[in-house]
Amino acid sequence: MAPAPASPGGPEAAGTTAGGELTSLLGPVRAGNAFEETVERLLSVIKLGVIPPGDRFPAERELAGLLGVSRITLREAIRALQQAGFVESRRGRFGGTFVTYIRPAPDPGEARRIALADSAQLADALAFRMALETGAAQVLAADDGRGREVLLERLAAVNKATPGDYRRLDTLFHLAIAELTGSTLLAAACADARMRLNDLLNAIPVLKHNIVHTAQQHTAIVDAILAGDPERARIAVAEHLDGTGALLRGFLATPARPAGPSPRPATAPWPVP
Repeated sequence: MAPAPASPGGPEAAGTTAGGELTSLLGPVRAGNAFEETVERLLSVIKLGVIPPGDRFPAERELAGLLGVSRITLREAIRALQQAGFVESRRGRFGGTFVTYIRPAPDPGEARRIALADSAQLADALAFRMALETGAAQVLAADDGRGREVLLERLAAVNKATPGDYRRLDTLFHLAIAELTGSTLLAAACADARMRLNDLLNAIPVLKHNIVHTAQQHTAIVDAILAGDPERARIAVAEHLDGTGALLRGFLATPARPAGPSPRPATAPWPVP
């Protein structure tokens, strides 16, 4: 497959498009709803940023094989995504299906709207993610440093990420832990858990202070996994996800109305980079 154009995140960002995570997300679909599930799987890959804007999906033959669908069904799904503005198809030697979707700018108000529309699901999604990701870290830590190079690569990428590419590289870091366990079921479930929170996470700003704190937590997770300490890995992931949950709840809380007129204009509760 010919090289794709450079990702907007630069060479380092382009180099972190993951093959393992892609395989987990693009497993065989059910025959009865092949078109709909193909569209859903491709959208998950796009929205999670596993293939970033400007990069290309695998060749049609390979993609159809991963999904277990005919090339006709795949083409119909890609056409639907193209009409919706998520991808574009290019012909020629360097052609293929390229991602054009750009994540909208963070909007806490939109996050609140999403959460209020389905408020009962937030706690459930956070608990689902907690159970899966702590378990994945425990399994990987017990596996004697499996995937060390990939894990360190993902850690370096997310720790050097710009705010604009941070959510995507953070996603790849978390999905890599599940993928490296070798369990396709666990990897797919962790991707599903992330997808359930994806719109909410993308709708809140990336904060400079939070990036620094998260880098420390990510490093603690990797250190515990590579040290072969399952319990320390579980605790490190749990502490990290507790912080993510607190940040989400903070942004999604309805702002309290002041008792009287305020002499100053309202300001954001956190500095936004």
